[in-house]
Amino acid sequence: MTGRAVEASRKVHVTQGEHHVSDDPAVVATTVLGSCVAACLHDPVAGLGGMNHFLLPDDGGRDDAGAIRYGAYAMEVLINSLLKKGASRQRLQAKVFGGARMFDGLSDVGATNAVFIRRFLDDEGIPLVSESLGGQAARRVEFWPASGRARVRATTTAPAGRPAPPALEPAGDVELF
Repeated sequence: MTGRAVEASRKVHVTQGEHHVSDDPAVVATTVLGSCVAACLHDPVAGLGGMNHFLLPDDGGRDDAGAIRYGAYAMEVLINSLLKKGASRQRLQAKVFGGARMFDGLSDVGATNAVFIRRFLDDEGIPLVSESLGGQAARRVEFWPASGRARVRATTTAPAGRPAPPALEPAGDVELF
């Protein structure tokens, strides 16, 4: 031991319709995505960030757009939570994940989610610094909100009728700093 304290990570799993914001360097926000999208926003000056997980871009005209499972609402909730904790909207940076096509023969919800998140960030002036969107593999995502570091791994399970997806890299992880 070098005399330095080793701080254990505290994982917070973010499921559909949830978000989590933190400035604690020990916190790791995690999620698993198929066609859903997780947006990870980070303010590098404040050392603060957050992750959400949304299912669909909008309510499809069903008049329940206030539900957090929809992209526009989920993004506003995440942004407002970050601002309340001291982030600056002008310094926010985004990393986004998910949007896979999980089932053949059905509408491509993942592609629709990917189009939505790119357009939303562009419209809001939030720079998209990295992404892992599309494809046919589900993803496991880890995001360290305080530093903005992210890691994505392809899952080893495949949708019905498909072979297991290859790893995203030979080691299976992609680190996005």
